Amino acid sequence: MTSLGPAIEWQIALTKEKLFLPPCHVIRDILSTGVCVRCIFRLFGIRDRDCYTSSINESELTFFLEEQNDVKSDITTNTYCCVCLGVLCPSCCVQEKPGADLREISSVNELALLIADIVKKEQYQIDEFSLEVSLPPVITANERALRLYLKQKYEKEQWFKDSFLRDHMSVKDTLKLVLNASLEKYLAVQNVESLSSSFRIRLTYSHSETSQKLQSMLLTGRDSKKRERGSRENGSSKNCNESDASAYRVLDSIEDHDFCAQFQVPPGKVDKPCQLVVACCRTPTYIGGRYLKYSRNVSQSRWIIDDERMGETSVEEIIGENVRQICQGDGYKFHSAGREDIDVRMLGSGRPFLVEVSNSRIVPSSTEIEKISDKINHTDKKLVGVKNLKLVGAEAWDLMREGEAEKQKQYAALVWISRPLTDDDVGNLTAMKDMEISQKTPIRVLHRRSPLERSKVIHWMKIEKVEGTTQYFLLHLCTQAGTYIKEFVHGDLGRTHPSIGSILGCRAEILQLDVTDVKMDYFD
Repeated sequence: MTSLGPAIEWQIALTKEKLFLPPCHVIRDILSTGVCVRCIFRLFGIRDRDCYTSSINESELTFFLEEQNDVKSDITTNTYCCVCLGVLCPSCCVQEKPGADLREISSVNELALLIADIVKKEQYQIDEFSLEVSLPPVITANERALRLYLKQKYEKEQWFKDSFLRDHMSVKDTLKLVLNASLEKYLAVQNVESLSSSFRIRLTYSHSETSQKLQSMLLTGRDSKKRERGSRENGSSKNCNESDASAYRVLDSIEDHDFCAQFQVPPGKVDKPCQLVVACCRTPTYIGGRYLKYSRNVSQSRWIIDDERMGETSVEEIIGENVRQICQGDGYKFHSAGREDIDVRMLGSGRPFLVEVSNSRIVPSSTEIEKISDKINHTDKKLVGVKNLKLVGAEAWDLMREGEAEKQKQYAALVWISRPLTDDDVGNLTAMKDMEISQKTPIRVLHRRSPLERSKVIHWMKIEKVEGTTQYFLLHLCTQAGTYIKEFVHGDLGRTHPSIGSILGCRAEILQLDVTDVKMDYFD
């Protein structure tokens, strides 16, 4: 089937929908104020895509409508729309990257090509995208000024009562409609109009000249109202550069008669386009698993005091940087279910962790994740290992936080006591089940932790004797999350009670400690 030309398509579409448009003399009036064709269509609720995606200007629209109504007139084509500031034309100046020269865009195709080129230069691998648009508040003010202008002139006419702003489209939605087909074509993927897409293209428009005028008028209006009511506020002077959110709130609060007194109605014509910043971003990518730490000189996170590194390296750096490189992300955050001291090994099942990669260019496949595991697990020094590494969703963060408070942890501690260990001692310790202890914040961390007293549970203990000595033994134990094991052994000068020392009635010291299991099913 032969496709109709663009001009014919919009004429057919408009013929179907022109019953929603006002009389031709009103269209001429609106166009004469400096409003673009696409703004006219959207304000009168026309939603047929062909009306927006075809190239159509003011003269073509009036010529078509006048032919339909057998009248003639001349319309001067406007450079930039006084309502959308050229956003829908689309006309704008784009800065592709900081410090680069501004590049003027004057067509839908040119803008879509530019956006697609930015995505490809950044080397994003995508299978869908969503489009986000940020507009200056002055566009909302301009639209309101046009509405009030038409209300003043045509409020009593039937078309105004029936169709104006009936189910109208916003500038944001119209721009997405205009751009969508071209972007899908050049990116070769589908636009998903929801927050479910992990890859987002954000278009941020600004128009400094009109925005400054708007903010100045809003500030003047606000200050005059304060003077009129004799403001009770002790005024520290506020910055004239109001935020967009504040500007929207003030606009919403102004009554129509006050708006007409402060703003130009209809909006003034515009001789400069908006500036546009295009930014691409992927929502965080999460890779989780369990890590093992084999060294007693590796901290969990990067640890630097007075510009001096503590320990040889960190679990965070070894795992996080390898994950970031595969994902080609801007950065990463390392999260774990608890932590161990630098001199404590993490053995057995490993500790659950998540690496949160920001703005990944690539979402790694299972094969690429296996490469990460192999690289970490087969380094020469073998300081850290990983297991069960996989791509996970954002829900893993919540599950890890919930599990962290509820989990049980198992340890193996090498303990020395000041007298020989007896069989009765072994029997007494192993018989204790779900023993509740009280722990004040340990002296060793009191400089960085709040001074609190906590109740914790020791679920069970087992004793493994060390051959050839009666004063050294391995203490295997399972505890509630958050228990300070070192302090449970030596008592921390009575701040933990009971302790191994107080139970055995002698001095007890912990020489080495290993974590052997962290219970959390999601990461198995």
